[in-house]
Parts: sequence; structure tokens; C-alpha cells
Amino acid sequence: MAEGTDSRIPSPTAAKSDGTPAGDDTYLERRELRRGSAGWLLLTGLGVAYVVSGDFSGWNFGLAEGGFGGLAIAAVLMGLMYTCMVFALAELASVLPTAGGGYGFARRALGTWGGFLTGTAILIEYVLAPAAISIFIGDYVESLRLFGLESGWPVYLACFAVFIGIHLWGVGEALRFSFVVTGIAVAALVIFALGAVTEFDAGKLNDIPVEASAFGGNSWLPFGLLGIWAAFPFGMWFFLGVEGVPLAAEETKDPARTLPRAMALSIGILLVLALVTFVVTTGAHGSDAVKDAGNPLVAALEGDSGPTALSRFVNYAGLAGLVASFFSLIYAGSRQLFALSRAGYLPRFLSLTSRRKAPYLGLLVPGAIGFSLAAATGDGARMLNVAVFGATISYALMSLSHIVLRRREPELPRPYRTPGGVATSGTAFALALSALVATFLVDKEAAFIALGVYVVALAYFAFYSRHRLVAAAPEEEFAALAAAEAELDRT
Repeated sequence: MAEGTDSRIPSPTAAKSDGTPAGDDTYLERRELRRGSAGWLLLTGLGVAYVVSGDFSGWNFGLAEGGFGGLAIAAVLMGLMYTCMVFALAELASVLPTAGGGYGFARRALGTWGGFLTGTAILIEYVLAPAAISIFIGDYVESLRLFGLESGWPVYLACFAVFIGIHLWGVGEALRFSFVVTGIAVAALVIFALGAVTEFDAGKLNDIPVEASAFGGNSWLPFGLLGIWAAFPFGMWFFLGVEGVPLAAEETKDPARTLPRAMALSIGILLVLALVTFVVTTGAHGSDAVKDAGNPLVAALEGDSGPTALSRFVNYAGLAGLVASFFSLIYAGSRQLFALSRAGYLPRFLSLTSRRKAPYLGLLVPGAIGFSLAAATGDGARMLNVAVFGATISYALMSLSHIVLRRREPELPRPYRTPGGVATSGTAFALALSALVATFLVDKEAAFIALGVYVVALAYFAFYSRHRLVAAAPEEEFAALAAAEAELDRT
């Protein structure tokens, strides 16, 4: 029994708790996802899709915080954090292949409070990030003069309506759409690099003036040593979201083998894209020239000569990158909400699935919230900073979960084992805490907004939902079985 429950999702007919209606055998049957819809290739595409928009814009604002050297060091450290975390999560995903992803891992290792804290942080990231990206898409549409539209609520509404509609059609169709759009964006990054590298000049990398008062300031670190730390959140933009691959576990073929493979390939591709994009962009036109650009790749190609055929192509491809990330982040948010709702942490009706096995309310409710925030504020940068704050909390808790499970359950069957063990997850944990603190250096208001959301969510959990959890949910049943086995070992 123990061996089987550690390697597969508990069956829908598992014993119910007081949180599940007595005698209601249809509870989980009404909350099933479509199994076996994704293989390693689609999941690798999903992992890259989460992130690829960050290669086209956003990261360059870190140059204004740390200069080329500061952002370079920050990107290396954040790349190390994500790599270590991805390998730790790959192990956890092979042990607990459920739609809860990081929340499920933390639930097993840190209990109900740890699970809710992690799940809420992930949900903040995956609800706010699509809202921010919809604003960026609107800006792109306006700048490209597509369809005569201007940036504003009609564009945001079209984004949410069209792409949520595709998700409601079915997960297989959604992942294939995401894969194609992501392929276009990645191909454009390669073409950009080949075109821009002809203008590369290493002397342009360090052309930001040195701030006289900066401690340890020099041409590589024009804003001093503190600039490295302040650039952490922007170094994250090259990788933010890749940790969402395990959320597809229940819709994956052979998740114990497929998820680790897809996650390793995703982070490998993203590391290469980050290196090439960062170095070529700054070397082609200069760090100072692109540090404030809304579209740094296009700025690097155009230089002082104006638009070219290649810059126009990259501009359109940037829209494809934004669409890929927007589309995939909607998927991730819906699965996280689905899992938390199915287990009773959030209202249970949000986890109901349609005849096509899509969590329709898990798609529509976050979509409505995201659209409302985008239309009401139009502040994509602030929402993205709130999302980054939530992400760093989840990274620390997920990395800690790997450490705790390695220490507490060393004999747990692990189809995949993290290279380096707890040293790897410990590195991710330390860097995640550093990144969390760095968010206060960049945008204190965004950090406090996220904390406010956390306080409200924790109050709901403390006074209501923690008393109404559903033990038949896979994540809860895994934890209950682990507790029962531990009790048997003590007797």
C-alpha cells in the first residue's frame, strides 16, 4: 500500500473526511482532469512558455539598478537558484505527481499551514502575472498599430476571453497552441541574436556612468555592490515561472519520468536564452541605451538608424512571446486554484471541471480578477513586482520542503533524485530568501500589497477553511498516509 501511494495519485474512491459530503462518491469524479494529455515535449514547451516573454523585455530595467556587472552577477545567482530549485522540484514531482505542484510538496513536508502558505504565494504569482502581461500585450498592440486598437480594457478583455476560451476547449489543444507560439518566440530570439551580434562591442557593456556615492562602484558595478542585490528581481525575469511545470502532473503521461526530464530541458533552454539575450542586447547598443527601453531587443537592433526589417520582425515576435507567457500562466493559475479548492483550502466549487475535464471556474474566476486589475490600474510593472514577491516566498518554502522530506522521510521511494541532495535545495533556499529581501529594495509598495493579500488569505484559512479540508484530495491523502505509516513505524 505504501509503495503504491508514493508513486501514483490516490484513486477518486478513496475514503472521505468530514469535509467531503457523506456517501458522495462523485466528489472527485466531478473534479477530474484529463489524464495523459501531455508528454515531455509539450511540457518542455510549457516550461519555456512560462518565461519566454521575460527575454523580450523587463530584465533590462535591472541595468538601472546594478549596471551590466551587477545585473550579470544577479542573473547568474538567480539562474543558479532556479536550476537548483528545478532539480529539487523534479524529485518532489516524481514522488507526489499531483496538480497541487508546490503546494502539494509543502503540504506533505510542512503540514496544512505550510501547504496553504505556499499555495497562496504561488496563486498570487499566477494571478497577478497574467494581468500584468495583458497590459504589456496592449502596449505592444498599440505600438504596432494592430487592428487600429489602442491599449486599454478592450485589448485586455480580448486577451482573457480568447485564451481562456482555448483552455476551456481542452488541455491538449491548449498545450499544443502554447507550444507553437513559444516556438515562434524562441526562433525569433535566435534570429535576433544572429542579427545583433554583428554590432557587438564589448566596450558598450560598461557605458553606464559610475555613481559617485556608490560603495564599491566601478565601471562594471556603476551602482556599487548594493546594485547587485537590487538587480535580483530583474535577474529572475529570465526564469520566472518555470517552476510551474509540476502543476501539469495529473495531465501528464508517466509523470514520475516525464516531469523531471521536461523540467531539466526547460531550465537548460532558458539558461542559454538568458545568456545570449542579455550579452548580445547590451553589447549591440550599450547598457545605458537599453536600460530604460520598453522593448530592449528592438532598441538594440535599431540603434541610431531607425527601424529595420529585422527590428520589425523581432517586434512582432515579442508579441508572440508575451502571448506564450500569458497563455501558459493562465494554465498554471487555474491548476493551482483547482488543487487548493479541491482540497478545501479555497471554496470547493472552484474545482469543478467541465465535460472536457477543464477546471472552468478555476479559469474564469482568476481571469475575471486579472482583467479587472488590468483595466482598473493599467500598472503592469507594479503587478509584476507583486507577483515576484509571491514567487520568492513560494521558492523558499518549496526548497525547504525538499530539505525536510529528505531529512524526515529518507526511505521514501524517489523515482528521480536531486543531484547534490539537500545541498542543492539548500542553495535554492538561501538564494530565495535573498531575493525576497531584494524585492523591498525595488518596490516596497508592491511587497506590502502582497503581504496584505497574504494577511486576508491567512485569516480565511485560520478561521474557516482549515476546519473543512477534504482528506480524499490527493495531496491530503498523501499526507494522511504518511502520518499513518509513521505511526505504524513507532508501534
